[in-house]
Amino acid sequence: MNSRALKPVAAIAAIAACCFVGLAYSIEGFNQGGQPTDSAQGVKAPTTAADPAIERGRYVAIAGDCAACHTDPHGGKAFAGGYALETPFGKLLASNITSDKTTGIGAWSEAEFTRAVREGKGRHGENLYPAMPYNAYVKVSDQDMHDLWAYMQTVAPVDKKVVSNQLPFPFNIRLMMMGWNLLFFDKTPFTPVAGASDQINRGAYLVQGLGHCAACHTQKNFLGGDKSDAFLQGGELAGWHAPEITGDPHVGVGGWSTQQLVQYLKTGSNDVAVASGPMAEAVTNSTQHMTNADLQAIAAYLQSLPGSNKAKPQPLAATDKVMQQGANVYLANCSACHNSDGKGINQLAAGLANNPALHSVNAQSLLTTVMQGGRGAVTLDNPTSGAMPSFAWKLSDQQVASVLTYIRNTWGNAAPAVTADQAAAVRKDLKLPAQLSADGASR
Repeated sequence: MNSRALKPVAAIAAIAACCFVGLAYSIEGFNQGGQPTDSAQGVKAPTTAADPAIERGRYVAIAGDCAACHTDPHGGKAFAGGYALETPFGKLLASNITSDKTTGIGAWSEAEFTRAVREGKGRHGENLYPAMPYNAYVKVSDQDMHDLWAYMQTVAPVDKKVVSNQLPFPFNIRLMMMGWNLLFFDKTPFTPVAGASDQINRGAYLVQGLGHCAACHTQKNFLGGDKSDAFLQGGELAGWHAPEITGDPHVGVGGWSTQQLVQYLKTGSNDVAVASGPMAEAVTNSTQHMTNADLQAIAAYLQSLPGSNKAKPQPLAATDKVMQQGANVYLANCSACHNSDGKGINQLAAGLANNPALHSVNAQSLLTTVMQGGRGAVTLDNPTSGAMPSFAWKLSDQQVASVLTYIRNTWGNAAPAVTADQAAAVRKDLKLPAQLSADGASR
């Protein structure tokens, strides 16, 4: 989002879009063996099983991906905060939510904790910023909130003071969030999908609430609120495009099998796609540790959503000049991993043939991946993952645009052409080097 396009009074409300990313359906079970799994941040299960709520609460924390924001990945201790959320308006630091009584939440009551998570109100009634997805967590059940509270009290205290609000004036005025809440904060608790199976409703509860999937996968309006008619139909986040994840067969996951979706969420990859960017973090920290039953429920719910149902366009002709240039770039730089037929390597290099992630009108994530490179999710089932090198130094903006246009219109794919101007904008935003010339100098 371009902050210069926003009026100062309304701009702070867009932080929700610029930062990231259940009544009868309480958490059940952990891994297939019935035991909790250790999270990627090293958070260990409590040593005592005297209170089953603690173990259930630990799973709630995993499903809600709490550690992802509240643990600094650069050597920080679990839930001690300090992770910087960079926004166009300044910096927000995730708070310390360990049981420390001075700098954490050790002195809080359960009611104060619940109000913060589900209503976006701090201990003293101050407004939280929607970078904390309370607009999704409002759908978390009373039982799950109680269990989460029981678990959080067992988290080791860490004496670490975090000044969360580091935004410049006037964005640091929390009172401004009252207007945003009035416009966009729907306090309706989880409502089961009428006529749907228990499995689909379990998936709906996880997707809408704890998983807060809409934070990334739903397009925002200019004030940072979710567009009501675009639920899970794709959104933009910090240089990435989170694709549509509805049952739409062209741009969503309607063409995936349940097993493909479960494998993707459990391992970070399948024979079609490899999770990267913020999604890779979500898989590493959260979904890989969820039960297969819950992942199957998520898959069932997502595939039940009708989605945007946009008509599939006609692919560009292979004889098109840009397509021909893209084919040459692909064969020279991409085919070694993704194969000449675009089928990729299962759990290592994404398959490109008939891949819905390539069909979106927005090519932001593809441009970021090709130019910046990236690494797939690291999981227990796929510890080596796969990596994509940066091609910014090797390919010109036109070459990047042509190869993306080629893969988006080959092997059953069909999507708008990518332009050199779009590639140049991403190169500039990411501060990537220009293509090197034959003598080693940047062009």
